[in-house]
Amino acid sequence: MKKILKPVYRRITKPFKKIRVFMKQKAGWLGIPKILPYRGFGDNSKIFITGMVIEDKGLAEPADRHKIWHNALAMIKRFSSDEIPGVRVQANFMGLSQITETDEDGFFSFHFNVEEISGTLLKHHWHKIDLKLLDTVVEDQPETTATGNVRIVSSEEERIIVSDIDDTILISHSTQTVRKLKLMLFKNALTRLPFKGIAAFYQALEKGKKTNSAYPFFYVSSSEWNLYDLLENFFDHNNIPRGAFMLRKMESSIYKFWKSGQGNHEHKYDKIKFLLEFYENQQFILIGDSGQKDPEIYERLAHEFPGRIETIYIRKIGSKSFHKNIEQVNSRLEKVNTSYLQVEDTWEAARHALKNGYINEDVIKDFSSEKDPDLVTY
Repeated sequence: MKKILKPVYRRITKPFKKIRVFMKQKAGWLGIPKILPYRGFGDNSKIFITGMVIEDKGLAEPADRHKIWHNALAMIKRFSSDEIPGVRVQANFMGLSQITETDEDGFFSFHFNVEEISGTLLKHHWHKIDLKLLDTVVEDQPETTATGNVRIVSSEEERIIVSDIDDTILISHSTQTVRKLKLMLFKNALTRLPFKGIAAFYQALEKGKKTNSAYPFFYVSSSEWNLYDLLENFFDHNNIPRGAFMLRKMESSIYKFWKSGQGNHEHKYDKIKFLLEFYENQQFILIGDSGQKDPEIYERLAHEFPGRIETIYIRKIGSKSFHKNIEQVNSRLEKVNTSYLQVEDTWEAARHALKNGYINEDVIKDFSSEKDPDLVTY
């Protein structure tokens, strides 16, 4: 019943959201619009980039000295900004230009065919894309522009790493509501903690076995786009490899922001499936945890794309148990040439990655020797 009622509820409430934005606009209460581009991705023939147009709530840059109330206010602002639907955004990418209109949730998306500039495109991994708001939303509105970034994955990059975020990289306590809420409200991007060793391990995976490699990362999560700035700052602060984020639209109201990251997680399956279909020549490594259906989703994908997923790493979270019949799981996945590893910590995954040639011994040595001297003996 809940699955049936949820889309009905969304259809009923959508017009009211538009009316609220319209009334705020007419009353002069709507904030200055802001373009929020999210990291895009593509190859030598197509690129994709999405983003939002929202009212600017004036989020301050995070600082480790911020008091609890600063962090709580910032989190509330993330979930209370009004999205601005029905406005035109222009994108300019390496001489190509497109115009689109934001949808009812304030989102825009661009899809460029770039075959004619593929030679120039493949010279670098990351490229900038310029965005401009074409419509006037509030009085005395300044020119509204933004710059996004797009990751180009060439056919020579034989491996793509896809990772979950909450309780895989970022300690989130996703399965414990009270502890999760305390972290969301009282911490910020500089004071939230990653799992030990995760940055070094991901840097090693990015560099791979070859010294001149830079394998692409995609971060797929059930968290909402409202948390994008926090995640971007957290990753930068902790030196976790830059990659494209694939989050989801907020389905609950501001009053239920504590439900962030919950749901049936089918969104993860859809996003990773799209990547497997789009990057049909690459092998994949999938990294997740035992708390949010990652084992089931990843195994399902491995069977649907036999031979494409090299390894699945699953971190055990709290009381969420691993697969009880691990022998049966491994037996099933061996048939599609996928190895499956359940780990207690990052170093266990790193040992496996080193043994299987995913990472270079010289890259991993510095961080591993403190925790596990045996890591560098393979």
